[in-house]
Amino acid sequence: MIKVQNLQKSFGDVQAVKDVSFTALDGQITGLLGPNGAGKTTTLRMLYSLLPQDGGTISIDGVDPQSEPLKVKRQLGVVPDARGLYTRLTARENIEYFGQLHGLKQGQLKQRIDELSTLLDLGGFLDRRTEGFSQGQRVRVALARALVHKPQTLLLDEPSNGLDVMSTRALRHLLRDLKQAGHCVVLSTHIMQEVAALCDQIVIISDGQVVANGTAEHLRELSGCPELEDAFVKLIGTEEGLLA
Repeated sequence: MIKVQNLQKSFGDVQAVKDVSFTALDGQITGLLGPNGAGKTTTLRMLYSLLPQDGGTISIDGVDPQSEPLKVKRQLGVVPDARGLYTRLTARENIEYFGQLHGLKQGQLKQRIDELSTLLDLGGFLDRRTEGFSQGQRVRVALARALVHKPQTLLLDEPSNGLDVMSTRALRHLLRDLKQAGHCVVLSTHIMQEVAALCDQIVIISDGQVVANGTAEHLRELSGCPELEDAFVKLIGTEEGLLA
């Protein structure tokens, strides 16, 4: 479970995150929804301790990322916006490297990679260098790397960006399976269909702050709009949301 209270982050004179609070529960998928530049990626980077917050508090399964960053990293699986694959390594080597960082022994690691290769259909490119991989292949390897140590909590930054229809469907199926297994899944997105298809809870962020929070049904009721996209646009208070 993740608890975030009054999170803040500035870069010089730019306040990227002004006031973000939400709770993400185990066994649920929580979506951070907002236009580009709303503060979603900055919020996620603070959650996985890549950036220190300027104010507010974060608790991930009772651990503060700022005071215990290594402990938090052991509990999290992260798929960052840039995917972060080492292009000189094969897909297998990328996964092995992160498994070793998490302390997996060689026998455990081989078994885990075999499991993930089957789960994510990596067999056709597992032993190819990741340079030149398609977006879908990159996302699948990044997911395998994030899941190699069986984390309780998974953070994904716009995971379906650039994916084709079949890869998107496979990703959604995997995330639903993780939810059913009791994991806490948090994803940032600006894709309305993704939110509608996956999220139990939606946190709408605009201009660095939470403007609404709840189920899709609650947000439609709150805005008075029957469609989620219209509710989103009304709640952030700008038609620019349609172009984000």
